[in-house]
Amino acid sequence: MKIAHVYNHLNGLEFLQVNKPQILDEIKATIGSIDAGQFIKESKDKTKKGKLIYNQRGINKKFVELLTPLDWKEKKIKYYVTADVRTAREIAGIKEENDQKDLIVRRGFEPLQTSNQVDFMKDRVAVEIQFGKYAFVAYDLHVKHTFFFLRDEIDVGVEIIPTHRMMKKMDTGVAWFENEVANVIREGKSNPAVPLVILGIEPEQIEI
Repeated sequence: MKIAHVYNHLNGLEFLQVNKPQILDEIKATIGSIDAGQFIKESKDKTKKGKLIYNQRGINKKFVELLTPLDWKEKKIKYYVTADVRTAREIAGIKEENDQKDLIVRRGFEPLQTSNQVDFMKDRVAVEIQFGKYAFVAYDLHVKHTFFFLRDEIDVGVEIIPTHRMMKKMDTGVAWFENEVANVIREGKSNPAVPLVILGIEPEQIEI
């Protein structure tokens, strides 16, 4: 596969190029080593039934197989929330899970445990490979990457999504680069408040 398009948000790309070139090289090499033509399935969607399309689950699994030996690991963090807005604002700045819970209990509210996780993290860079529904990309950008950045767990978030050309050969409802970048641009230069690199990927040749 190849990187067809790159969107650079809040100088995320420059940060990687200057400070973590080896990380950027690993991501590029991993994408380049995947042959999407090996992951084909027959669609069961009503609008594409019987047509051959790319199997996004198979491609996702290949990313896991390639990145895991390079020490890219899933990162999951548990934390507490509460319905009280004032307390919720205060615990947003507290990193320790038990300290969050103690504050909520002292205020007389119910502590509700939840969590956030990213697919891959290494050397303070988070990577999400998203071939799922379009809503998942917005959640990645505005919740996952932002959460880990504001906790000082990462310096940059990387989102890998298919281009429009590839999306047309996948299940319906899959997010695509050109649309998601347009959504980010409409929200202004500082939103999301985290340096990001959004990569639009596609097969070297689309033959199905």
